[in-house]
Amino acid sequence: MLVLVLVVLIPVLVSSVGTGGADDSASHFEMLGTCRMVCDPFSSTGTAGTGLDTATTGLQVDNDADLSDHSIGPPLPTYSAHGPQGKPGRPGKPGPPGPPGEPGPPGPKGPPGDGVDIVRTGILGLGGKGSVSTTTYNTSPRVAFYAGLRNPQEGYDILRFDDVVTNIGGNFEGATGKFTCKIPGTYFFIYNVLMRGGDGTSMWADLIKNGLVRASAIAQDQDQSYDYASNSAILHLDAGDEVFIKLDGGKAHGGNSNKYSTFSGFILYAD
Repeated sequence: MLVLVLVVLIPVLVSSVGTGGADDSASHFEMLGTCRMVCDPFSSTGTAGTGLDTATTGLQVDNDADLSDHSIGPPLPTYSAHGPQGKPGRPGKPGPPGPPGEPGPPGPKGPPGDGVDIVRTGILGLGGKGSVSTTTYNTSPRVAFYAGLRNPQEGYDILRFDDVVTNIGGNFEGATGKFTCKIPGTYFFIYNVLMRGGDGTSMWADLIKNGLVRASAIAQDQDQSYDYASNSAILHLDAGDEVFIKLDGGKAHGGNSNKYSTFSGFILYAD
């Protein structure tokens, strides 16, 4: 529809060019040029056409300038493939803890420790200073004995445990049956004496320290059988003290090398 309107108006505008004044001519040329810009992009032939084309061309330049200045806004900014670097973001949350690292190398050797009081430590380290160690065992006083009764004895004799099996420290004498202390300290003693029955009598066996009874045991003859008299004691001894087992009536069975009757002891710790 717009094209038909333009086709009708163009001849009217062209015919009015020769009759109008200078001002009217200019306005007609402006209108014609504007119309030709839109409707007739191709130039006309002939003298009149040349003038119109020139005016139209000028109008086109002006209109292009006007369009470039007013119709179209400022050119859009162009960006490269990669824009400018933005500001750093906020720090993230801490991550989970990592796995433990490899063990480090051994540290340097420490200074030597305090000396151990060997005398007070004893064999088992009871009541001493510091911990028990191999060195403590090797350097502490070692006293222990164990012996059996070979031959039967009776009455009020000191039992002579002459079958000596262990005698560390040389404190026990089998021929006399006596333990003689050489190292002051605390000792443990135990004895087991088998009564020889059959006559209806009883047997008493006492542990003696320097002539004083420190433990006693009794075995009774029942139905013509054997019986044991046993006891033990922990004693503090000074150098030269004697400990032995003595009958206080009755009969003790020897047993040759079977060791039915035994006497033993050892040091707990030295003074």
